[in-house]
Amino acid sequence: MKEKIHLHQIHPVLPVWDVLDALDFYVNRLGFRIAFADDSKNPKYAGVIRDDVEIHLQWHDRKEWDFDIDRPMLRIVTQNIEGLYDEFAEKDVFHSHTLLRETAWGTKEFAFYDPFKNGLTFYRDMSSV
Repeated sequence: MKEKIHLHQIHPVLPVWDVLDALDFYVNRLGFRIAFADDSKNPKYAGVIRDDVEIHLQWHDRKEWDFDIDRPMLRIVTQNIEGLYDEFAEKDVFHSHTLLRETAWGTKEFAFYDPFKNGLTFYRDMSSV
């Protein structure tokens, strides 16, 4: 009997120009904790984790941000979208257009960018409520 194939996690790698600054943002503003870092003083690659979500942060030369290119956009599922929105609002991470809204595709969500222009969308599927 063959073992069933099952994909169960994804660990996206986000480009950042300063891993320490990224760790500070994700830990102190978004409530993640450090899962690992390749160097404690000057990391080039690190991971943060909150609940079941793990995000990796990888150093890239700051010159890469001189070019207007699309950066990654993550969609992260949450259960208490209102509570998370309130938590992040208190941490002043939103831009002026960040709203908690219901979408035409049946979600309630909000989105913003981290300091490195990586997009973060947090959402709840309203059809399962």
